[in-house]
Amino acid sequence: MQKSDNKSFRNKVHEIIFEADTFYGKLFDILLLVAIVSSLIAVMLESINSFQQKYGTILRIFEWTVTILFTIEYLLRIYAIGKPWKYIFSFYGIIDFISFVPTYFMPLFNQSQYFVVVRTFRLLRVFRILKLARYVRGSKVLVTALKQSRGKIVVFLTAVLTLVIFMGTLMYLVEGKTNGFTSIPQSIYWAIVTLTTVGYGDIVPHTVLGKFLASFIMILGYGIIAVPTGIFAAEFARKTDEQISTQSCPDCSREGHEIDAEFCKKCGAELNP
Repeated sequence: MQKSDNKSFRNKVHEIIFEADTFYGKLFDILLLVAIVSSLIAVMLESINSFQQKYGTILRIFEWTVTILFTIEYLLRIYAIGKPWKYIFSFYGIIDFISFVPTYFMPLFNQSQYFVVVRTFRLLRVFRILKLARYVRGSKVLVTALKQSRGKIVVFLTAVLTLVIFMGTLMYLVEGKTNGFTSIPQSIYWAIVTLTTVGYGDIVPHTVLGKFLASFIMILGYGIIAVPTGIFAAEFARKTDEQISTQSCPDCSREGHEIDAEFCKKCGAELNP
């Protein structure tokens, strides 16, 4: 009986922390979002010398408070999941760990400001929190569309890479070292900058033929930019009819299940009702 109660309590904790279909699950995600955003604001304020000198003590107390909360949350996530190691070594598990660990090492190092960069990784946690009903369908469609279109995009990028190598080499032959195109890699860099319509202006063609080729690459750039957008948009349109819930598997923490799913599509474990 006690074992059944412990399992029921663990499932309840899992439902609150990993899912957002219930009131308490949504409340937990909202509170966690507030903690993440406010901690990032505090990190940014620490970089302002005048603010640090005036409110440094308050910022440190707040940072330790958030760190302790994130630590407790991390331990609860390990407790709530059936296969803890899958969560610990997952992408979000590592991000969750990085979000609080640097603070514990800060007192041991003089140059603690370098840990600020690591602490900004907390922002990545926002993506896991934005799984409320209004966001989960859109995020699932977005990820699926990216996966489905990656093959076409790789082929497209390969074609673009071939083009910039060819055009860069050609411009090296046309313009030469006297006009700033000192090497083929330098010329390829110019071709990439021109094709993407960035145009830094650090290298420019001077000959008539060089200007003609540059104009051709600029016009071509506008058309090329639209290609991956079209590929992704086509895949995105195909996935808009899928209905996804916020349920997470209690065993392997897999997300992205259909609304009527009762079992995990990865490991087969029963989902929380």
